[in-house]
Amino acid sequence: MCGIAGWVAAPRSAPEDAAIAAALDAIAHRGPDGEGAAAFVNRGTGHRVVLGHRRLAIIDPQGAQQPMCDNAAGIALTFNGEIYNFRELRAQLAARGYRFERDSDTEVLLRAYQHWGKDVVQHLRGQFAFAVWDGRREQLLLARDRFGEKPLYLCERDGSLYFASEIKALLAIPGIAPEVDLRAVWESLAYRYVPGPKTLFAGIRKLPPATYGLWQFGRLKESRYWFAPDRNSRTSKGDESVEAFVEKLDESVKLQMVSDVPFGAFLSGGLDSSAIVALMSRHSSQVKTFSVGFGEDRYSELPYAAQVAKQFGTAHTEIVVSQKDLMAELPKLVAFRDAPVAEPSDIPIYLLAREASRSVKMVLTGEGSDELLGGYPKHVMERMRWAWRALPFRSSLLSPLVRALPYGFRRAKTAVANLDLEDWHERYVRWFGAMDHAERDRLSTLALNGSDVVDGMPPFDAQPGNSTLRRMLYFDQTSWLPDNLLERGDRMTMAASIEARVPFLDHKLAEHVSALPDEARVRGLTTKWILRQAGKALLPRRILKRPKVGFRVPVNEWFRGEMRDYLLDHLRAGSSLTRQYYDGAVLDRLVDEHLRGRHNHEKTLWTLLNLEIWHRTYRRA
Repeated sequence: MCGIAGWVAAPRSAPEDAAIAAALDAIAHRGPDGEGAAAFVNRGTGHRVVLGHRRLAIIDPQGAQQPMCDNAAGIALTFNGEIYNFRELRAQLAARGYRFERDSDTEVLLRAYQHWGKDVVQHLRGQFAFAVWDGRREQLLLARDRFGEKPLYLCERDGSLYFASEIKALLAIPGIAPEVDLRAVWESLAYRYVPGPKTLFAGIRKLPPATYGLWQFGRLKESRYWFAPDRNSRTSKGDESVEAFVEKLDESVKLQMVSDVPFGAFLSGGLDSSAIVALMSRHSSQVKTFSVGFGEDRYSELPYAAQVAKQFGTAHTEIVVSQKDLMAELPKLVAFRDAPVAEPSDIPIYLLAREASRSVKMVLTGEGSDELLGGYPKHVMERMRWAWRALPFRSSLLSPLVRALPYGFRRAKTAVANLDLEDWHERYVRWFGAMDHAERDRLSTLALNGSDVVDGMPPFDAQPGNSTLRRMLYFDQTSWLPDNLLERGDRMTMAASIEARVPFLDHKLAEHVSALPDEARVRGLTTKWILRQAGKALLPRRILKRPKVGFRVPVNEWFRGEMRDYLLDHLRAGSSLTRQYYDGAVLDRLVDEHLRGRHNHEKTLWTLLNLEIWHRTYRRA
């Protein structure tokens, strides 16, 4: 796990090669174990090529320095991530005559590119973002892993292409300044995050997951090399047994435990992370686990996590988070993310990563299970929407009654509001989002034309005949997951200089699961059915039966408590940079309704608060 940055710049506008130092300094937290840079000149066009690297040493910590260059072959690589099947690829390449000097996934990736060229991405099993300069072909290859576990940001200007693991590295390059993209602001009010490939910065975008970009002769062409298999209707059938699923998941866990440094796991005490820890214990007797809780007992999962840790004999560490932690850390984490913190749970994840970094450099997590296996209540509700729509007096009586329910019925109110939306594009966004289109129109004064939805592009390009479940899971896998959860996981762990790995997102496992019938994932009212069946042989019964919580932060209560003044200072004070985006009367009503306990607007208020903090961080409005 590392940080990368670089450019291929036109001669007339190229920064000094030494400017890469500032970009690398901006992401020093991603790689405290070393740094390096290499510079080249494209003979045909005169473009300056610079590759930079910050290293967090996980595999071959004493070697594999980057950028890794082979002057004889004319290729150079800067790489962030891990290739889990590197030893298998090394054997294949050695059989074809390639020679290796070290036990390193970086060297294997360099030789794999040398052999397969841009098609190297088809052979990789891992999380990665990398850049390869090929002097003989006069081309730069940029690539990102299938689900978007590792980030890569791009900026094209004045005939030049700049790239980096984080936006702050791009902003450290001369001539690239932070400017707000108002369309992205508008979309973030709906999603609570900025859907890719946009960012809040005008002119800076994400290279999409499962995509490579090939720069040659002054032009960049992007190509999608893989699609999440739930995009299409189920056509193939494999082994549908629970045992086959466990075998695939166990294989992924074992592969991702490859490390030359101490490692552990984040353990919430829920089904997903508990299953990962159970399988890790098959392959190691020295697993370390880390859990976070809150002072409010009803939100704390620490007792469940402690039970799992005891069951598998892990070396277990717990921390407790308070409201003061949240307020103290939030501005710093907005800066680490280069974006609003979409979920309050970002803060405990960062604090947990910081604690874990005292004893390990890598952790496995249960992230991605809900998006792969159907783990949210919406996956049940959306499949049963037809029944809700068929109820007599739904629109004239039932829906208004539910919407009028008091503060404590937030989940029921949210479900009915979403089930009543006709447009499935808007409905999928709204399940986890802050506002629908009408609510944004009432709040925002941003005069923007056009639709947020681009049909035919992820996440709205699922096959029309697909099942409701598969179509929703595909949305989750191509929007909510890469643009929010995985981005969050990468930034919050790398801010503490540790690596997070996610076994549930192994693409071989995803392809196996996608070949299963829908009932293997959501059966009646039961989510993640096949994982729950697998858990019967792996986990304590109490863990299987407990309700889903996740890293739940009680921010709704905190806004009415110690965070009240903090919220008002950011959204009502004369110094607010974003208040100009809103109708002041509508904004004040939302705040008052929440503070008085009449309605729960925690998602909307959290979104607006973080958008304001982001603007204050970059001093642009």
